[in-house]
Amino acid sequence: MADLNLQEIRDTLISVAHEAGRMILSANPTDIATGTKLNSADIVTETDKAVEALVSSRLSKAYPSFAFVGEETYKPGVEVTAAPTFIVDPIDGTTNFVHNLPEACISLGFAVDRKPTVGVVYNPYQDKLYSAIRGQGAYVTIGANWGLEGGKGRVSKLPLSKNPPPLNGLDTCLVAAEWGSSRDGINYEVKTNVFKKLCASKETGGAMVHSIRSMGSAALNLCAVAAGQLDAYWEGGCWAWDVCAGWAILAEAGGIMVNGNPGDWEPKIDERKYLAVRGAPSGQKEIVEEFWKVIGDGRMEYES
Repeated sequence: MADLNLQEIRDTLISVAHEAGRMILSANPTDIATGTKLNSADIVTETDKAVEALVSSRLSKAYPSFAFVGEETYKPGVEVTAAPTFIVDPIDGTTNFVHNLPEACISLGFAVDRKPTVGVVYNPYQDKLYSAIRGQGAYVTIGANWGLEGGKGRVSKLPLSKNPPPLNGLDTCLVAAEWGSSRDGINYEVKTNVFKKLCASKETGGAMVHSIRSMGSAALNLCAVAAGQLDAYWEGGCWAWDVCAGWAILAEAGGIMVNGNPGDWEPKIDERKYLAVRGAPSGQKEIVEEFWKVIGDGRMEYES
């Protein structure tokens, strides 16, 4: 990795993200063709495909020797290898996009040795861009395209708090989770059972978390954990392109990513089951273990 110019790669991804963001903003979701992949909740649009084509074209021209894995061009059986690889979701939060809810983003990740190394996540509706390079910290830039700070945007290091509080238990946590597009079978059963236990009172055996949030985008959930706005994010069923960029940002903000099923502290990039915990001076390990106890004997099962 020593011969890779990660700064240049990050800057390229930022430029591509801004260009893709303009394409997303110019689209009118009510006027574009919408289809489904799995069911009515697994939506794909013409804009998803157009944005990925743009991203793929720009990145392949700039880095022709690097591998590329994108949501809309993925074929079953394709694996992320150790080679330098761009891992891309053209619109993460497509359901939000279709409903005109301004919580959707471009998620551009770069992995080396199957480890998230550079991440750029851009919400064009809010002109909010998260970025990170492994070993160089994580940042959020707001309003660069809107002209804030002379066009440089307002830049903040992540997490947003200079002194993040300790993690003192799930009953002090704001947790993110998503329903996903598959609404039956063992995975749906595990998820609904965990949601119920997370929210239930201590008197009935629950964790009594402050609440559960669903932003509708894995990348934005991860960035909110990295920022310290969410304490944890539990997910099953998403893909490497959903998490690669956000994972890089989370790690550089002091957060950790473990398996969404109990027992595995070092999940693979394409594990499809994840638990992210924000940076904190203490309590990360304890929160993970407490969350795993909530899951109990349940296990999510997803094929890579």
